[in-house]
Amino acid sequence: MTRPDLNLLVTLDVLLVEGSVARAARKLRLSPSAMSRALSRLRETTGDPLLVRAGRGLVPTPRAIELVGRVGALVKEAEAVLRPAEALDLAKLTRTFTLRSRDGFVENFGPGLIARVEAEAPGVRLVFLPKLGRESSPLRDGSVDMETGVVIDAMGPEIRTQALFRDRIVGVVRAGHSLAGAPATPETYAAGRHVIIQSKESLPRDLARIDDLLESLGLKRTVVTVVGGFSEALALARASDLIATVPERYTGNLRDGMASFALPFVKDSITISLLWHPRMDADPAHRWMRGIVRDICSEKPASTTDAKKSG
Repeated sequence: MTRPDLNLLVTLDVLLVEGSVARAARKLRLSPSAMSRALSRLRETTGDPLLVRAGRGLVPTPRAIELVGRVGALVKEAEAVLRPAEALDLAKLTRTFTLRSRDGFVENFGPGLIARVEAEAPGVRLVFLPKLGRESSPLRDGSVDMETGVVIDAMGPEIRTQALFRDRIVGVVRAGHSLAGAPATPETYAAGRHVIIQSKESLPRDLARIDDLLESLGLKRTVVTVVGGFSEALALARASDLIATVPERYTGNLRDGMASFALPFVKDSITISLLWHPRMDADPAHRWMRGIVRDICSEKPASTTDAKKSG
């Protein structure tokens, strides 16, 4: 079956409203002969004369009368589809955004995100999911709107990224630990007992190669236990003499009341980024939500490493 020319809908709408080939031609800026040809095509397509002679004018057939409202609605809907998106009305926005991240992000940035979203768009709900793997398929299939983390090649070239903040790797111990309040050296750090993190998710490069850096200095640390996340590592360090090694800002609130110290053998900082799929680039609501995440993450932390020292 031959597909009908949908451009004829606009012509049919004007013809039915005007009830005149000449007036319809003027409205569409066509010649009367071109409009007559269009009417002939419409009659052939619909199988109905649509407009017939009555004296000097034209009158609609029953089929044409039936189509008047439907055709007009179709044309208006098509125009709305092809029109640029209207300005976002946050007060009326009803939507759920799903954000995937490692442990620590929600504890540090979640309250600020929720407060900002509630103030600007009370109909929006945030869903936070744990980031358990490196694959970017949740972004591709739409089950996740955005995620945070360190950008790696495995995420795919099409994934969009935006830097959120710079971070560094620090050692963390309980208040009263021998390393609390004193500058650490590679030797004193390596001499301690450690809890380390192993995860399927991409860890910051310097966190993953701590042992390689120590080995280059002829040192080796004693690993007492292995956990899957930052919160678990810090909980064990808080309740024992173990040393946890984590990103500083990403784990800010998780380290409350603990002592943090710089690692002199780790020189580079890391970049925590926001990631999303390109199909969401132009979506006004998604763009607004990305801006909220960037704003909250760019705010200066309430505390620094020095403020985390106690004892």
